[in-house]
Amino acid sequence: MYCGFDYGTSNCALGILDSNGPKLAALEGSNLYLPSTVYALSRDFITEAVAKGLSDTRRTAFIESRKGILSRARRFRIEEDYEVDDQVLFYGREAFAEYYQFPDEGYFVKSPKSFLGGSGLRAEHIQFFEDVVTVMMMNVKRRAEQSLQQALKHTVIGRPVNFQGLNAEESNQQALEILTVAAQRAGFESVEFQYEPIAAGLDFERHLEQDQTVLVVDIGGGTSDCAMVRMGPDYRDKLDRAGDFLAYTGERVGGNDLDIQLAGRQIMPLFGMGADLKTGLPMPTQIYWNAVTTNDVTAQATFNSLETKQQIEQLRLDMAKPVLLDRFKFMREHKHNFHIVKDAEEAKIRLSEAMQMQIDLSYIESDLMLNLQREQLAEAIVHPVEKMIALMKDAIAQAGERPDVIYMTGGSAKSPVIQAAIHEEIGDIPLLDGDHFGSVASGLTVWADRIYR
Repeated sequence: MYCGFDYGTSNCALGILDSNGPKLAALEGSNLYLPSTVYALSRDFITEAVAKGLSDTRRTAFIESRKGILSRARRFRIEEDYEVDDQVLFYGREAFAEYYQFPDEGYFVKSPKSFLGGSGLRAEHIQFFEDVVTVMMMNVKRRAEQSLQQALKHTVIGRPVNFQGLNAEESNQQALEILTVAAQRAGFESVEFQYEPIAAGLDFERHLEQDQTVLVVDIGGGTSDCAMVRMGPDYRDKLDRAGDFLAYTGERVGGNDLDIQLAGRQIMPLFGMGADLKTGLPMPTQIYWNAVTTNDVTAQATFNSLETKQQIEQLRLDMAKPVLLDRFKFMREHKHNFHIVKDAEEAKIRLSEAMQMQIDLSYIESDLMLNLQREQLAEAIVHPVEKMIALMKDAIAQAGERPDVIYMTGGSAKSPVIQAAIHEEIGDIPLLDGDHFGSVASGLTVWADRIYR
């Protein structure tokens, strides 16, 4: 059986085609979307889980390439008295729950897709990302097969136009190689890729009753991608659609960047960002941005370094209100920075429906709260939203014509802040909302049916 697999930065979804069209698998209870997270009681258990899940033909070579890691995993099991059948990995919402309860005891990974294609990655980094993606794909495939009661052998996986902004061709090749290796190790016999905005467009096209030129805008967790596409009844049954796609644009700016900007500009001041030193000068800001830039390997390495610890101690002596930096120190020592960015994400979501809300930060300090208004969200995310609008304008310019409609998908696409900016900058073009989380998976499923059937 073939499937469409949206291995997303924020969520994963998987679909097959039945008589009624694309059908998404329940991946976590009745939930069709599984957050792209894993929490391991030891980092080495991730690699161990891959080794256990591999087919016999792949296991020997993999074990040989990961001998040191697997040896550490065995020692840790003995030292901590973990039995073979004990649960040591947690996924999705369960991973968040474990991280919130034990933030500084295990190893938490959120949105590994956002790291793919990064420059300067050494061989051991690439191997680790292969293992993280593999174990997550194994988990999604297993859950989907249980839900659908079918073995899944062939897949089309969604990909952004560009995984990273710098050295795009090299970056894309590296990322696609990691995803291909991971999918094959997860048990897929055939692996193909399709651009995520095109996949979203294919899902939208199923319901079109007349031909139109559509600007598909997919604001994902890690990237924003646009495609100008001719769609409709005269196009959808064609196997070769190359001539129908008029333009593609994409950049590494997405929902995660909105969360990071909100966390930095609105939450970090509670931890001393922007506070005065005794000299009257403001605090350096980079340590705060390193804390909340959870989608950057270098930023996280710097945040967790001895150098940052020493910098905090020195800055505390220089601060007019050192209690603020004490909060930052507590947050760093207990690895709550992912929790803070998650709070920002949830605030962003709630402010799509409400004009104001409150963030509970009592896990940092008793009774610590932050009131936020939609206007503050809009102010915080100005720069990433400007980049998203620029991608849309570029796609329109490349196509040489204005779209009949703009089709929006991706979790952050329903934000009234973003939609208002689109109306202001792009003009009076009908703006249509799709299934913000499921359209890419559904479109990938449609494409899988066309190439594997």
